Amino acid sequence: MMRPLAWLALMLLAGPTSVAAQPLEKSSASTGKYEVPVEIARPAGPGPFPPVLYIHAKRGFEDEDRAHMRELAAQGFLVLAPDWQQANMIERWPDRHYPESEDDVEAGLNALLARKDVCKGPVGIVALSRGPYFAIRLAAKRPQDIAAIVSYYGHFQNPNAPEPQQLFSVAPEVNQIKAPVLMLIGDADFELRRMVNGRAFYALNERGVPVELQMYPMVRRAFDFRRDATPEERIATRHARERAREWLVRHMKLGAGARCAS
Repeated sequence: MMRPLAWLALMLLAGPTSVAAQPLEKSSASTGKYEVPVEIARPAGPGPFPPVLYIHAKRGFEDEDRAHMRELAAQGFLVLAPDWQQANMIERWPDRHYPESEDDVEAGLNALLARKDVCKGPVGIVALSRGPYFAIRLAAKRPQDIAAIVSYYGHFQNPNAPEPQQLFSVAPEVNQIKAPVLMLIGDADFELRRMVNGRAFYALNERGVPVELQMYPMVRRAFDFRRDATPEERIATRHARERAREWLVRHMKLGAGARCAS
């Protein structure tokens, strides 16, 4: 019988088409004032499954996100993604952070925790670009509900902060959170983003928060989304997916096969 890790390696090498047929459930989550569209990728078979909140980038919630969610579901996670732009009619590529959109992401967290087919306990977060800023805000506000964060080339400073803060500091939440953070970023990403990730890494490490920064050589911003991906970026994507899985399994304290421990 093929070992689970060997099967996973073959799946990752094959790419997202191996899980492309898996349908996503569409639903909504309530903020108490309005409904937020959400989509859910559920693994095959009986639950309960470890829960993951997926937070998309400011480019909008797209098919590439759905493919990523299917990959996470194929690894054994139940993944819920709130569309934090649609409910507030925020255009793609917003040039600022809209605080009201944080309610949309938190509504997604509440909906995920309320599901009967997920493991009891805190959730993992997989977040892209602007998404990790939402993640650290949630982790500071609700530490008991966040087990671990995986950041793909993420914001660790308030996008609305003045320029000196963007250059020389990190968001205050970095100095508050306790959730372990895995940072995945390319060394050809924008310099400011690499600098802020580096500062966040040191700040978390100094406080004893489990943190790792994976810097990929010859890899640009959004390396896992790019339709013009280089061979190096395709390899980095496969490596990042497995690193993310291992991080979530470890810090969500999952059992063999990424199953609920109890």
